[in-house]
Amino acid sequence: MSNPRVLCLGEVLFDCLADQLGLKLEEVKSWTPYPGGAPANVACALVKLGTPAGFIGAVGEDEPGNELVKLLQEVGVDTTGVQRHPTAPTRQVYVVRDLAGDRTFAGFGQYDTSEFADTHLQAKQLPESVFREADFLILGTLELAYPDSEKAIYRALELAEQYDLKIVLDVNWRPVFWQDENIARQKIQETFKRIDFLKLAKEEAEWLFNTTDPGAITYRLDSIEGVLVTDGDNGCAYCLGENEGKIPAFTVAVADTTGAGDSFLAGFIHQLSKHGIHSLSDADTAKRIVTYASAVGALTTIKPGAIASQPTSTEVEIFLASHQV
Repeated sequence: MSNPRVLCLGEVLFDCLADQLGLKLEEVKSWTPYPGGAPANVACALVKLGTPAGFIGAVGEDEPGNELVKLLQEVGVDTTGVQRHPTAPTRQVYVVRDLAGDRTFAGFGQYDTSEFADTHLQAKQLPESVFREADFLILGTLELAYPDSEKAIYRALELAEQYDLKIVLDVNWRPVFWQDENIARQKIQETFKRIDFLKLAKEEAEWLFNTTDPGAITYRLDSIEGVLVTDGDNGCAYCLGENEGKIPAFTVAVADTTGAGDSFLAGFIHQLSKHGIHSLSDADTAKRIVTYASAVGALTTIKPGAIASQPTSTEVEIFLASHQV
């Protein structure tokens, strides 16, 4: 494995997906655990597409933690940045699904959200060596909810700035991780002045900016190089450099939407690292890059599980050759 060009910092966990669709948490009879966690999903998707990536995060010294680290390594993700906590458990999230397969995060079982290993990511233990060679740092916002992992986020931002990495924030707003929505909004907004690219779901854009227009968001943030606003089967809007546009979603038979946004982001970063950020100044190239990202996201929804369903670059190319947007 060559040095990771993209570092993904945050949570790796098991999404326990309800086997029965359309039921409430207490009505579900059985669950199937799938490896997930947005930053881990992005790292795995990048490697499958051909861009070397590393994961930075914390898991427990337990069997789920062992399984997740083994999976990352089997996929080919660099795990230099993985920390192990001696007593805190590896996170599991329970996910219920409606009849269309769309998911809702329904809780953490017997534990409080603050008791899991990922909340204890230590800033002092972040490996500076991996930042020296990398080009991108991808962050979520869940880690801002807990004191230790929040410090780790800010340490990672310092290292990224020191070594001139492009910083990408995927808001990935999950109320179930937070005690107070207003504090969440404030902490998330504080990071905006330090990032280069911002990915938002439509609901997150409305929540944070009162608009879903990526051009308006870019104008408001002033120093940012690109904004992507995804809206599920309604497609994606973007503002990259001077170029704005909308891409309709690909029509596929959806089995499970878990991780689709993470795969979309991986597709975008994969193309960006291949063509270079300067390529975004060309309107056609910018559109092609977002179209590619949309295809990666779409292909991830046709099988269950966030990581298991991710496509290879060959599968994406075949799909794009046979599907016109």
